[in-house]
Amino acid sequence: MKKPDIVKRLARRSGVTAGEAADRLDRAVHQILSNARKNKETELPGLGTFRTGAGGGLEFEEEAGRSDD
Repeated sequence: MKKPDIVKRLARRSGVTAGEAADRLDRAVHQILSNARKNKETELPGLGTFRTGAGGGLEFEEEAGRSDD
């Protein structure tokens, strides 16, 4: 899925404009990357957790029991 697809879905589900949805997505990505640089985890409730892996790369652990709809 590409950013425009995510923005459209986020806007539709949140009831905001595409511009506001894009801003929210950008802020979320910025926060994830900022936390990763500080070796902090970022939890996305209902999805999983981003963390810095052993090799320094970004890893994502899917939340247990989650399945795609």
